[in-house]
Amino acid sequence: MKFSYLLNPIEWFKAYSFAKKNSKFDKSTYDLELYLYSKILSNNMLHYGYFEDTNTKPEDISFRQLEDAQIKYAENIIDNIEDQNNPVLDVGCGTGGLSQLMHKKGLKVESLTPNKNQIEYINKSFSYLKTHHCKFENFKGDSKFGTVINSESFQYIKLDDAFKMMDKILLPNGKWIIVDYFRLHGEGIEKSGHYLDTFREKLKENNWKITKEQDITLNVLPTISYIHMFIDRLIVPIKHFGYEKLRFKKPKLYYMSSRLRESIDKKMNKETAAIDPVKFVNEKKYMFFVLEKS
Repeated sequence: MKFSYLLNPIEWFKAYSFAKKNSKFDKSTYDLELYLYSKILSNNMLHYGYFEDTNTKPEDISFRQLEDAQIKYAENIIDNIEDQNNPVLDVGCGTGGLSQLMHKKGLKVESLTPNKNQIEYINKSFSYLKTHHCKFENFKGDSKFGTVINSESFQYIKLDDAFKMMDKILLPNGKWIIVDYFRLHGEGIEKSGHYLDTFREKLKENNWKITKEQDITLNVLPTISYIHMFIDRLIVPIKHFGYEKLRFKKPKLYYMSSRLRESIDKKMNKETAAIDPVKFVNEKKYMFFVLEKS
């Protein structure tokens, strides 16, 4: 019987061990969505980008336009770095695109990521960059920085840990640049991101002041809309095609895998909620902050 291995207790033990190992999955060390985007795009940048034309329709967007929007996003960050003499820490640096661009512009850059694959890629591709393989809250470098950047990485760090670390590593009069999305309320399926109101309260508690605040939700929305369209018009139909093929070709296996398919559908619904443009606008704001100590 082709599927007799399903009755083998050794295989069930292996499956249990595999499931236990993967239950420790930590999104801050391996973000599946960002991995997907990095394979689609080629500029080593893992963020939503910045579209100056907020009315850009998803069906009109090319890969080149996505990459140009990501470069624009990075340049917007670099334009807000005032201290050109002291080092910059790129927290959650992804595959090094922003760090590489800052280096090209003559800035002293150090890159930090907890992702083993990312740090190996950066060390191989951009050996001139100083890297730190750790979570931000565990950072133990010797340097103090004139600027610290969280570009779509702040959402993964506990607020109290972030403020505590910034007190240790930022030079007097240094700048903290945070570009990320924040939650507006507790409703919705997708729960990532800090509450914006809570973040503002923590700023006051920890004596930080906002020197720049920009809502760029509409500027990142074309990318979100594009990804949502891609999933709706390609990924979901392919999934349906696979299910139906299984139903006609292997009806017994189709029946036996019903719970697995339900789990896959539930997981997809949760993950795609993060890139539903309507839900995103209703539930979150994508903010550009420049902060300094009061």
